[in-house]
Amino acid sequence: MTKRSMRIRAFGAGLAVVLLASCGGGTKEAPLESLTARQIYNKAEFELEQNREPEEAARLFGEVERLYPYSEWARRALIMQAYSYHRSRDYENARITAQRYIDFYPAQEDAAYAQYLLALSYYDQIDEVGRDQGLTYQALQALRTVIERYPDSEYAQSAILKFDLAFNHLAAKEMEVGRYYLKRGHYTASINRFRVVVEDFQTTTHTAEALYRLVEAYLALGLDDEAQTAGAILGHNFQGTQWYEDAYNLLKGEGLAPEAKGTGWLRKVYRQMIKGEWL
Repeated sequence: MTKRSMRIRAFGAGLAVVLLASCGGGTKEAPLESLTARQIYNKAEFELEQNREPEEAARLFGEVERLYPYSEWARRALIMQAYSYHRSRDYENARITAQRYIDFYPAQEDAAYAQYLLALSYYDQIDEVGRDQGLTYQALQALRTVIERYPDSEYAQSAILKFDLAFNHLAAKEMEVGRYYLKRGHYTASINRFRVVVEDFQTTTHTAEALYRLVEAYLALGLDDEAQTAGAILGHNFQGTQWYEDAYNLLKGEGLAPEAKGTGWLRKVYRQMIKGEWL
């Protein structure tokens, strides 16, 4: 959200009334229904920034909307409630609240931040989901929306970075499963995983290793043409890497060399690369 909307605003006399209990020797706090929208909003900000209680802040921001649903403070409170939920790692409610803001206030300045928060609520869970990559795909979709719908916002660059990281994460998971199969001699299954990386995630940092693993797997199956072609692609795009050196030595040990041969899917990839369509 904007620096203006995130800045803690000066607490006025109304907030002093709300906080009497903390300094008034047992004086009870006034009920929320007796406070103005601004007073409740300020109290929620205090809980968020001073007491570090994002759950309570989310509840209070919600009360602003409940008690003063058509006020300017209700709009401000809604985006802050989404932020508070995210701070407390209540990602589901963060998504729901951010989406409500987008639905109700699509033309407001903070709509870009709401969409970014929605994306973050998926992105920040990526490492928690094991091999289930559903949230990663949802994060990519939501981040793409930020990039395409709000390209000039202050969140676009961060969204691009996180998009690349999430994309790389998907490739890493394919590599993890592919290596698992390869180690256990399930060569066809491993090839299917490495092929996904080469065809669908070729802009990630895992492509070179995927090509090397294809050389390994195809040689193990006796499919020399495919192994040589994978080595040729690796040499053309990643010649200076250890992966190419290892693949070259592996092929040389079998009396082979990196060379585009055969008519399989890798030969098609090789032709695309020669035409400048690769990477």
